[in-house]
Amino acid sequence: MAKYRLVLLRHGEGAWTKENRFCSWVDQKLSSDGIKEAQNCGKHLKALGFEFDLVFTSVLSRSIQTAWLILEEMGQEWVPIQSSWRLNERHYGALIGLNRAEMALNHGEEQVKIWRRSYDVTPPPISESHPYYAEIYNDRRYKCGDVSQENLPKAESLKDVLDRLLPYWNEKIVPELKSGKMILISAHGNSSRALLKHVEGISDEDIINVTLPTGVPILLELDENLHPLGPHQFLGDQEAIQAAIKKVEDQGKVKSAEK
Repeated sequence: MAKYRLVLLRHGEGAWTKENRFCSWVDQKLSSDGIKEAQNCGKHLKALGFEFDLVFTSVLSRSIQTAWLILEEMGQEWVPIQSSWRLNERHYGALIGLNRAEMALNHGEEQVKIWRRSYDVTPPPISESHPYYAEIYNDRRYKCGDVSQENLPKAESLKDVLDRLLPYWNEKIVPELKSGKMILISAHGNSSRALLKHVEGISDEDIINVTLPTGVPILLELDENLHPLGPHQFLGDQEAIQAAIKKVEDQGKVKSAEK
C-alpha cells in the first residue's frame, strides 16, 4: 500500500510544440489541441476519483493554463496553486526558437537527441543578441523569484535542471507530501524527466530514453521514505499514450520528405 501518491504531468501541447520549435523559457499559451489534452486529462483524473489538495506549476503560462483547465474539469478550481521558476522547462540556450527537424537535418538526428534527451550535455548558451533574449530576461515574472535575474541560467543540461529543481522539491513539495496532501505537479517535459530521474533513481545513461507525451498524467506511488513502490504509471489509454510518445520522439528526426 502506497504511503504517498503524486500525479506529475507535462503540460498540454503548446503553440511552439505544434510548430516543432524549442520553446524552453519563451512564454507560450496552449494550442487548441493542448487545451483539449488538458481538459481530457482533467476528465480522466476525475473519473479515477483523484482529489487534489495542492498544485505546483512553473511560472510559464502553458504549465499554469494546463493546471487551471484540469482543476476546472475536476470541479476543484478552489485548490491552491504554487508556481516557481524552478519547475520551468529546461533552458535550451541558443537553440530556443529553432525547429527540431531542421536542426536534425543540419546537425544530425543523434546530435539533436543528445541536446534534447542526454543528462549532462549543455547546448550553446543564449546571448544578448538572440531574438528572444530580451523577452525572457526582461520578463517581470523573474523579478519576484528566489534568485536574481543575472543569476538565471543561460543554458541548461538536464543535470542543471535537476540541480535547480531539487531544493524546491525538498523544501516545498516533500513537506506537503509528507503532511498527507494529494499533489499535482503540472510541469514540463524536462523538469518532469528530471524529477522522475531523482525519485526513481534512473541512471544517467537510461534517462535519454525516457520520453513524456504532453497532457498525460503520471502516477507515482511512494513508500514512507519517498521511494517508488514500482515504475511510474501513465494513466489513460496505453495504445494512445505509446503513439503520443512516438510523436514526441519523432520531433527530433528529419522529416521523411527531407531524407
